[in-house]
Amino acid sequence: MKNKIENFKKCLFEERFYDAHEALEEAWFPRRFEVSDEVKLLKGFINASVSFELFKREREKQSKKVWANYLKYRPLLFKVQNSYSNEYYQLSRLVEDIHKKHHHKEK
Repeated sequence: MKNKIENFKKCLFEERFYDAHEALEEAWFPRRFEVSDEVKLLKGFINASVSFELFKREREKQSKKVWANYLKYRPLLFKVQNSYSNEYYQLSRLVEDIHKKHHHKEK
């Protein structure tokens, strides 16, 4: 899991948002049917990277809709308590910084 998170971050830093989505989906997909806050949180991070890719492709309306899915799952960040909690917190900071950079002062 740690490798998938690191790969996700690397792709985000390099603005390879589609690749970021793929990197984290490797962790999410096998667990997608679990009823788990962690699985939903992973889905939220995947949605964030998809939102960035859509924005990059100048599909702003779709980007905003997908970003709303990230925001829906974001509160789970404070419910997930495991060995990856700190990494998830750092990911939330990273994706929110990228969102601010690309979407300026969108509220």
